[in-house]
Amino acid sequence: MKANANQVRGAIDAASPDIRLFLLHGPDEAGAQELAQRLARRMGPEAERIDLEPATLRSDPGRLPDEAAALSLFGGARYIRVSGAGEESLAAATLLLEAEQAGNPVVMIAPGLRNTAKLVKLAQGAPRAMAYACYVPEGKEAADIAAALGRDRGLRIGMDVAERLALASGGDRGLMARELDKLALYLDAGPDQPRTADDAAYEAIGADLGDAEMSRAIDAAIDGRSDALGAELGRLEEAGVSPIPLLRQLVKRLISLSEMQSDVAGGMPAAEVMNRVFFRERASISRALRHWRPVALAQAIDRARAAERAVMASGTAGGVLAESAILAVARMAARQH
Repeated sequence: MKANANQVRGAIDAASPDIRLFLLHGPDEAGAQELAQRLARRMGPEAERIDLEPATLRSDPGRLPDEAAALSLFGGARYIRVSGAGEESLAAATLLLEAEQAGNPVVMIAPGLRNTAKLVKLAQGAPRAMAYACYVPEGKEAADIAAALGRDRGLRIGMDVAERLALASGGDRGLMARELDKLALYLDAGPDQPRTADDAAYEAIGADLGDAEMSRAIDAAIDGRSDALGAELGRLEEAGVSPIPLLRQLVKRLISLSEMQSDVAGGMPAAEVMNRVFFRERASISRALRHWRPVALAQAIDRARAAERAVMASGTAGGVLAESAILAVARMAARQH
């Protein structure tokens, strides 16, 4: 079945024997890993985990139902995890869902699969499977996740700090968790002694990551304002901000635009789409949705990703390559106005 976040979490927590396969697909691999860890916690610290490679399932699809039906060597709980799954796991998943018995739950993490993939369609249509699309959280959802992660650490976080943290981390749960760990340590917070994490505490640990400055540069690039972009890039360079997070934030914004365009084209109301966007970004996003064409967005994403790979290579003019790519995106935007 096709599941939402509450349904998949509820099924994991209930450890229902009716669900044999949890297929966690989509670009938010960190979110999928979090759900896989949730299953691990539910199974207990003594549970035996069996890791299977997609290549193994391609050559031996019967291995998956066999492992799902096997008893633990130690007589306790047992579960199977497949990371990096793709269409090569279709036959194995089919055999698992058609088997007479299973017993041990299977979690597949498939960050490269879209809703149209055959494996996703299989899981969505099977009563003994749950397919959940993991997307990088944005807007209020990302801020709510930051606040929830803070509560787990004994931190009371206002929405302003939660939004800043979510924006600075690009919605990455792992990065949010690390920054919140630093905040909890700084404030001596814990579940048994909660503390309030305000703007002063957030800035004291240096968690800002130049988010406001990066956001202004990305807005200028998306809008096609090359002159303003040059000034923003200069300020980022003076502040010592690495080009890597800037390029990653740019790619994230471009991908979000592409996904929102697809949602609107598919019939989703524009107001509903905009509700996923941070308030401070809505004006820029609204303009971009009107001007950017899907083909140009795909080209811009490829250009920014190629620049990131080039910057990370040794012996390159990293900052120059990054600035060149970002300015190229701005020129692409200007040509579409």
